Amino acid sequence: MIKYGSLLRKIHIHPLLWVVMAISAATAQFKTLAILLAIVLVHELGHAACALYFSWRVKSIVLLPFGGAAEMEEHGNRSIKEELAVVLAGPLQHFLMQGGAWLLLSGGLLSAGDFSLFTYYNLSILLFNLLPIWPLDGGKLLFIAFSLFKPFPAAHKWMLAFSICALVLYLAAVLIFFPFQLNLWMITIFLCFSLYTEFKQRRFVHLRFLMDRYYGSQKSIQKLVPLEVESEENILTVMSRFKRGCKHPIIVYRQGTKWSELDENELLHAFFSEKRTNSKVEELVYAY
Repeated sequence: MIKYGSLLRKIHIHPLLWVVMAISAATAQFKTLAILLAIVLVHELGHAACALYFSWRVKSIVLLPFGGAAEMEEHGNRSIKEELAVVLAGPLQHFLMQGGAWLLLSGGLLSAGDFSLFTYYNLSILLFNLLPIWPLDGGKLLFIAFSLFKPFPAAHKWMLAFSICALVLYLAAVLIFFPFQLNLWMITIFLCFSLYTEFKQRRFVHLRFLMDRYYGSQKSIQKLVPLEVESEENILTVMSRFKRGCKHPIIVYRQGTKWSELDENELLHAFFSEKRTNSKVEELVYAY
């Protein structure tokens, strides 16, 4: 319990949220805000508690004026099963909260009006978070799905492309059906900014994945997947074929014939420790 209690110290309230809270109190909308914050907080605590169960490094839980974010210091090198569990732990809380609200209603501790209000916001937040747009839970599930079949950078690229298409459809829906909803426009701006930032940093995201892999955070290897490469290939090109949850023996071919074999750590060591960023695979064969 002490372990999970430490999550409370990681909760941070965004400065803009204090402003929204003050406005809500002044305009008698504090009940609605309290319901929204409670739902968002429990949702993010679900992610964080599950991550802590798997010994992930939980950085912070930030409450925003229009949602929340549980930030982890993991970079795609945990098993896909763990990733899936952590992502789904947030949406799962909505079903538990709805059950708790129903019990309070049955016990006479919650009015029918408050139960209806809670149900509306609980369902709305759940469905919104499942939209296939990064960094929503739906976007993270999309990334996991692509990672089952594609190397890390390719899965990330496909996730971003799909997220952009979904965001365009979402934006069209807002323009057509809710053009004057300020909160939806705030969320839209946040999603656009998040997607733009993720796209701009896509190469850094890949390097961070490789660096975290090199320094030993990949604690659960699901399977060995050999990579067949040509001796003249650049080592970074080879590492762009690394997949999540896999360990890659590197089978080196030269002129169509198997020539040598390397461990993936030899490529990672040459790239990060020896700074051989432009080296070819054949140079590592001679070196090791």
